[in-house]
Amino acid sequence: MAAPVNTTDRLKHLRQLMASPKYNVTAYVVPSEDAHQATACDERRPFISGFDGSAGCAVITLDAASMFTDGRYFLQARQQMDDNWTLMKRGLPGVPTWQEYLTDHLAAGTRVGIDPTLLSSAEGTSLKKTLNARGNGDLVAIEENLVDIVWGSQRPPRPQDKVFIHDAKYAGESHADKITRVRAGFESLDTDGLVVAALDEIAWLFNLRGSDIDYNPVFFAYALVTKADVTLYIDEAKLDSNVRSHLQGIKTRPYSAIFGELDELSATLVQSKRKLLAGQNASWALVKALGEDNVKVDKSSITMLKSLKNPTELDGMRQCHIRDGAAMANYFGWLEHELLFNGGHLRLSEVDVADKLEELRRAQKHCVGLSFDTISSVGPNGAIIHYSPKRGSDALLDVNKMYLCDSGGQYLDGTTDVTRTYHFGTPSAWERECFTRVLKGHIALDRAVFPSGTSGYALDPLARLPLWELGLDYRHGTGHGVGSFLNVHEGPQGVGMRMNYLSAGFQHGMTITNEPGYYEDGSFGIRIENTCLVVKTETKFDYTGGAGGYLTFEPVTMVPIQKKLIRSGLLNEDEKKWLDDYHQKVWDKVSPLLEEGSLGYEWLKRETSPI
Repeated sequence: MAAPVNTTDRLKHLRQLMASPKYNVTAYVVPSEDAHQATACDERRPFISGFDGSAGCAVITLDAASMFTDGRYFLQARQQMDDNWTLMKRGLPGVPTWQEYLTDHLAAGTRVGIDPTLLSSAEGTSLKKTLNARGNGDLVAIEENLVDIVWGSQRPPRPQDKVFIHDAKYAGESHADKITRVRAGFESLDTDGLVVAALDEIAWLFNLRGSDIDYNPVFFAYALVTKADVTLYIDEAKLDSNVRSHLQGIKTRPYSAIFGELDELSATLVQSKRKLLAGQNASWALVKALGEDNVKVDKSSITMLKSLKNPTELDGMRQCHIRDGAAMANYFGWLEHELLFNGGHLRLSEVDVADKLEELRRAQKHCVGLSFDTISSVGPNGAIIHYSPKRGSDALLDVNKMYLCDSGGQYLDGTTDVTRTYHFGTPSAWERECFTRVLKGHIALDRAVFPSGTSGYALDPLARLPLWELGLDYRHGTGHGVGSFLNVHEGPQGVGMRMNYLSAGFQHGMTITNEPGYYEDGSFGIRIENTCLVVKTETKFDYTGGAGGYLTFEPVTMVPIQKKLIRSGLLNEDEKKWLDDYHQKVWDKVSPLLEEGSLGYEWLKRETSPI
């Protein structure tokens, strides 16, 4: 990994701004999120700290700089940050959250500055109240982002690419029908309209896609849906004539105009004593513009509508994963041949092979690009859960070390996310033991049958039990939802120990990944990930009395699981049957897309043979 970025001058400039009379704050918060609580496209936190993992929050005071992140990124953050920074390992005993650090560990009366567009309304309101109650402290909304000032002319501009129509033959429903369904929910929600800030929700609602954020086919915009009107707030230079025609009957306004127009709307809401609904990811700035008494902050109704895939989307997910499986077979067939017969271990790096995988994936029908930056990791790099190799500092492939590859593609008919761990030499007994226990957990979750409405919080232990038996575990969730040609991470459903999963029970039509793992610092990482559909299943009895029936998972990822890494004696007969059945399905679906006799074809044939 490259040497840490020297942040001394950047922090010095930021502290000068903080201490100036214009801003007068003693602490400044730099979250990961952008104005829509989405993936960090503006890269402010990586710029000021050097740490570019996808999750983390920086808190800078006049004499200290602290980075709060979770167990997925402890190793990466430690390697990427210089000595100006203190790593706060969130989730470990005695380590506060960044909010607790501000309220409980800094001096009473501390004035904390933040860009109000980068903080959720619930977080902003709660934090401000806590600080106000503690020695006259305060949360100060600073409209000018101070990191942007430090960054100056070197800050990359926002993308100006055009948005494009996501055809109904892939979406399965017109945007007009989606708007009708959203409005139909207003009465039960006791609201007169919906403010939409989540970019994937906006893209879904209008059947539009874009490229403003790497790997996520979304675009910067806001939307306001009321009983009378629908308004899309977007830079109008991004709309061509086809999109304008597609949006006929929908008002379009400049991107930043929403703040002033919500302020104007607030007076009407006060008079009518009615409220608008804003999703939980609506920023503090949005809610402040509307007036906190005029808005109900809760789950956006679109979140659930989007998560329940229609038959067209479900079939698209199945089909795109078959083509993705063909790309993966060609990749691993090529990689194995290069390493074992062409001296690839002497010249192929983690980035080299990731680039080859992208090339093979993009050759597939309907592929638009990647769904996230490929995690191509050898040996100890595999233990960095969200490792991102950089050319020049990446490792060479090594037949004597484990290789973990987590990758995915964006297709017009769906989004893929798959992780496989392979060994191209002779794995140790301990590596095989750990791999097999991860596989047992994967199989246990995949085979689960459960009542509709069961939470991922309740199912999570199924994937961890085989590891827990040895006193092992992994520091990440077991599964997340996947969008349909949208964000590779989608809620509200998930499998893990997060309490919010308790209120997001599974329903037919959702998607979920199944990705238990194990990571041994300095040695290797293991993860086995399939994307699955949540589908109805038949049971002999129905204790639910017909209230949703029973569900199970249908894996749509079509990539073999390496048998060489399995200690077959640890698998029972049902688990062996599951593996053979899965591999037979992979062969049946993927082999027709491969050239007979090719490296990928022969590799797939061998890897899908019975255990």
